[in-house]
Amino acid sequence: MNFTDTLKKRLANLNLSLPDLTTPGGNYQSVNVRGNMVYIAIQFPIIKNEFLYTGYLGKDLSTEEGYQAAQLCALNVISQIHYKIGIEKIAGINHFDLYYQSDSIWDEAPDVANGASDLFVNVLQEKGQHTRAIIGAANLPRNFSVGLVSTFTLV
Repeated sequence: MNFTDTLKKRLANLNLSLPDLTTPGGNYQSVNVRGNMVYIAIQFPIIKNEFLYTGYLGKDLSTEEGYQAAQLCALNVISQIHYKIGIEKIAGINHFDLYYQSDSIWDEAPDVANGASDLFVNVLQEKGQHTRAIIGAANLPRNFSVGLVSTFTLV
């Protein structure tokens, strides 16, 4: 079984599937390859052009909903890699930055970031090991609760 089939099987075991590609919301590329590095532009919780998980964590959305939003962002990252480069061509994810917007007293960002971390590790396994940063923002575009920027290395 090739890595693409393995990826789809691991996603199916999590009751997930690769979504269609999201399109950039401005004048930029969603995937940029420089040498053996792949840069994935910010991915938001979008599926089939529907904006999901909008609002502020701790006010409009629960931590569990934030986890699901981060998971969907990571799923969109994997979709970008799969459709634009080929998932079998990656050595692994290096790092991701999770941006979030929240109520001022909410302090559960690491739990939300685990939505992306868990998906990368569960689906990509050793290729999914990474470092991360979690960054609070006053506002995100389109009122998204989270956004995910990531870098990968090619084989």
